[in-house]
Amino acid sequence: MHAIIGGSGLAKLADLKLERREVVRTPFGDPSCALSFGTIDGVDVVFLARHGYGHTIAPHQINYRANLWALHHVGATEVMAVATVGGIREDCGPGTLVVPDQIVDYTHGRKSTFFEGPDNPVTHVDFTQPYAEPIRERLLRGAAAAGEAVLAGACYGCTQGPRLETAAEIRRMERDGCDLVGMTGMPEAVLARELSLPYAVLAVVANHAAGLGDSRQAISIEAMGAVMEAAMLRARRVLAASLRDTQSAAAR
Repeated sequence: MHAIIGGSGLAKLADLKLERREVVRTPFGDPSCALSFGTIDGVDVVFLARHGYGHTIAPHQINYRANLWALHHVGATEVMAVATVGGIREDCGPGTLVVPDQIVDYTHGRKSTFFEGPDNPVTHVDFTQPYAEPIRERLLRGAAAAGEAVLAGACYGCTQGPRLETAAEIRRMERDGCDLVGMTGMPEAVLARELSLPYAVLAVVANHAAGLGDSRQAISIEAMGAVMEAAMLRARRVLAASLRDTQSAAAR
């Protein structure tokens, strides 16, 4: 079963033929919301809204451990996550869809591992390549099949939030090699890795990052909303085509 995590602008999955919702209790507390089970073009899907259905949970307050544990517990075999981001790299302007291949973590204080406490040994996971390449490739094939332009490869810089960044912080991130900036990429990606749950991200650029382009003096929240509304329609088409790709591959 395929899991989709929706971010800002994707609290509900309109393409999902809903069959049931289930509240899952976990050893790490409650997930952001009930899980929604159904199908998209005949493919079994479980959907979770990262910020809750009413977009009420800030990035630094999301229970990432509960979310990932719940998806794994109900039988998800992989995760495609959608994340709203700001664009740093010149070609990552508002409305661009990107499938990143690297991440830099600037967050602090978040519960970022399942392996803690006196009953758990210290456990290290390899995170050289943070995203599962087969899922990245499928998202790119899905984009091509849907006729949607998607950039392949970018470095996602994950900040603490919920405030947006300063222009100086963005300049530092650019020097660090970041192409995108968001607030939810970590520890979501590494927790999936700890569960051996293949994971990749479809990033939706909502705005130029602080100090760049039309955000040189300030970031317009209203403009971000308008961009997200249109871009999320395209993102849903990419997700649906990517799921159809898995179905076609299974039939071969």
